[in-house]
Amino acid sequence: MAQAFWPPGPAWAIATRHKQSGDGIARESSGTALLIEARKRAFSFLQVQRMMLHGRSNMLDEERERLRTVLARQRYPLLFMTLSGSHLYGFASPDSDYDLRGSHILPLREVIGLREGAETFEEHFNDGGTEVDLVTHDVRKCFTLLLGKSGNVLEAIYSPLVIYTTPGHEELKALAMRCVTRYYAYHYLGFARNRLKQASHKQPLSIKSALHTYRVILTGLHLMRTGELEPNLRRLNEVFRFSSVADLLARKPASGEKAQLEESAVALYEEEWRRLMSDLEQSVESSVLPVQPDAQAQAGLNDLLIRLRLQTV
Repeated sequence: MAQAFWPPGPAWAIATRHKQSGDGIARESSGTALLIEARKRAFSFLQVQRMMLHGRSNMLDEERERLRTVLARQRYPLLFMTLSGSHLYGFASPDSDYDLRGSHILPLREVIGLREGAETFEEHFNDGGTEVDLVTHDVRKCFTLLLGKSGNVLEAIYSPLVIYTTPGHEELKALAMRCVTRYYAYHYLGFARNRLKQASHKQPLSIKSALHTYRVILTGLHLMRTGELEPNLRRLNEVFRFSSVADLLARKPASGEKAQLEESAVALYEEEWRRLMSDLEQSVESSVLPVQPDAQAQAGLNDLLIRLRLQTV
């Protein structure tokens, strides 16, 4: 039976078969209190932790209902839908969009017939004052992107901020990390290079953009070094302990999406990003992750895809 709830039970960092996280979900970051104070209705990391521990949601009814209306708009059945973006990364502010990501299941007749259904749905809309950015992929495309080293899809699958889930989603989560290889580093490197290129041509730089750049590099480094997926920058910085990151995290919630950095500070950030990107590139060869996806996991994905498709008949 499908479920819509917030959030699921698994811990924030999803460990691969190579290394299991030992500290569970009990950790809290020092910067989270500021985020909660700045935005009472934000889905901060600390709130997520408490929801997990107590097995219930503290999400405001208004927020829950707004997100459930999005589910009603979907043309095809969903495999899952989760929240990504700044809310997942741990630096949402009151004016942050809600980035919903998921996977839908095209019926068999729209896959094998002449009229093929849409592999990807993208929609941006304002829902009662809340900006929502929605992207879902058909299950086949979702699985193909996963095998093609898409960090975006991987993070959506394992996001603990779950809007909608199914037993098939749970099966997918049991398989997906076994398909992650060391070459996922190039997804995060590519994203970071684009961010750096944008930063060099766009002055002044926003706090949000700087946080996104740190987040993507540190997520990639952490994945290569430990085999753990950790998209939340607050938790990442408990490991890396960059004062620059701590400062940006403290400023973002109250500053908003468009707050800008001092022009004199941009060069210092860019220098640190280049050094971290070099570390990430070098970490590929020494990574704990395998060179190829697990063959049994790939077979499991294929089987899951066939079963999901046949359920539409």
